[in-house]
Parts: sequence; structure tokens; C-alpha cells
Amino acid sequence: MSSIGWRAGRLNNRTEKEYRIGMEHKAYYQDKICLVTGANSGIGYAMSEELLKRGATVYMAGRDQKKISAAAGQLFPFRDHVRTLVVDVTRQDQVQKAIEGTAAEAGGLDMLFNNAGILLMALFERATLEEWKVMIDTNLWSVIYGVHTTVPIMLMQGSGHIVNVSSVGGIIPYPMQALYNTTKFAVTGLTESLRYEYAGKGISFSTLCPAFIATAIFNKGLDGSVGAEKIPEGAYPADKAASYCLDRVAERHGIIVVPEEPFTTMWKRCTTGDPSAEKFLSSMAELRRREVEEGKAPQAIPPLSTL
Repeated sequence: MSSIGWRAGRLNNRTEKEYRIGMEHKAYYQDKICLVTGANSGIGYAMSEELLKRGATVYMAGRDQKKISAAAGQLFPFRDHVRTLVVDVTRQDQVQKAIEGTAAEAGGLDMLFNNAGILLMALFERATLEEWKVMIDTNLWSVIYGVHTTVPIMLMQGSGHIVNVSSVGGIIPYPMQALYNTTKFAVTGLTESLRYEYAGKGISFSTLCPAFIATAIFNKGLDGSVGAEKIPEGAYPADKAASYCLDRVAERHGIIVVPEEPFTTMWKRCTTGDPSAEKFLSSMAELRRREVEEGKAPQAIPPLSTL
């Protein structure tokens, strides 16, 4: 075979392999019943749309009737496979009702995406106990409520997949976001523990750890109000993040970091006490404290080339 023919054959083989993997990723979601919290915007909306493209039926949950209805309306081509739920994820009774109601109506629940969450970037000494409570209720208790209700359903089914959205702030200790990191480290720990605990029971668990995704979380207040902060320059598109994450979920990955680099490398260096990571995070703390003193939101990031 000529070198040109060899290269063409290699390309065709690679294309065929990529096509096969792509079909396997899509097949994982075909006809699945999925419930997504925080689905009216950001990653939750992007995942809902991507799930629908892959053949799933999606129950989109949000606490505001108008917003979740408007979000579902934007997915009109998939209208036969979209349902909406009004749920305040900080209320255990509402979370339980939504999940059990979905399973009863659809005849089961294949996948739960605990996505709803809020971000607070501030100095620890300025945070109030009420802000701590709001963060823990929204980011952690909501996940616990969802998992607590869903696991018995999936045990009876003998199958299921629970996907909890953490953050790179749940694996890397970014300064000036201690409240947020506390909740997200807890979500990561919970999900990883349950991944092993239920591996032999047919239930899979995945932790999504997004980093600087282009969503409204950066300018959204604890009360849902919209602030003046801007989405960081160069933030990763939510639709690309959703597609990548769902591919990895279909492969039953545990911790899924998106974008994968440089954040996976940073995470590994942090866990091993690498001096470059120590220097990077110390520099970030200095830059962010300066921003706070200037009355700005602490969002500074040192050059990633320093890692």
C-alpha cells in the first residue's frame, strides 16, 4: 500500500472509530427519563438541550414558573419530550415530590442531574452565617435531598445514574470563595463515596467539575437577583461543556473536569503539594484580596502559564 493509501486508511479507521463512539454516547441516553435541576439557564439548560438531542425525555426543574416555562419553550422542536417542574431545591418536600412524581408518571427515573447551585466570592471574614446557610441549603442540601429520594427508586429498578454538579472549586481550594468551596468539596466527596458504595448495585455516580463556564452564576446573587459582575473573559461555552460532560458520563467516568486542561493538571498538582500550584494559589489570593479592597468582585486569575 502506498503511503497515501496507508494514511487514508488510517484516517478512515479513526473516523469510523469516532463515529462508533459517538453513536455509543448517544445511545446511552436514548429513551432515558432524565430530571435536571436548575434547568432554566446555564449548564442545566445546556445539558437539557443536549440530552434531548440524544433522544432522552427531560424533566426540566426550576424554582420560577415563568423562567422554566420560557426555557422549555426555547426547546420547541423537542416539545414532545420536555416536561417542566417548579421546584425549590432547598425544600426537601418539593424535591421528593418532584422526583417521586416523575418516576411515577414516566414509569421510572433513569438519570438525575443535581445541577442547581449558586456562587459567592468574598472574604471569609465578611461572610455572614445567613450567607453560609443559604449556600449550604442550595449547593449541598439540595444534592442530598435529590440523592436521598432517588437512590431507593434506582435500587428497585436495579439501574440508574446520578450526576452531581460540583465545581473545580470542589477539587481545587481557590481563595476568596471558601463558602462555595466548602459546599462543592462536600458534593465531590459525597458523590465519589457513593460511586463505590453502589457500583455493585447497578447505580452509577458522576461528579461534574466545571471551571469558568459562560453562565449567569457569576452575576447571580444569593437571592436570585442579577448583579453587575461580568462573566470572565474567555469563559468556556456552556453548550460545549454539556456535550463533553455527557460524553464522559456515558463512559461512566467518576470526576469529570471541564474544560479538561489546564484544570486537571492544576488539580493533580494541588493534591501532591506541587510548588507551582502553591505559588499559583497564593498569587491568586493576593490578587483577589486587592480586588476586594478596591470594591471589585474577587475574580482575578494569575497567568495559567505559571503552573
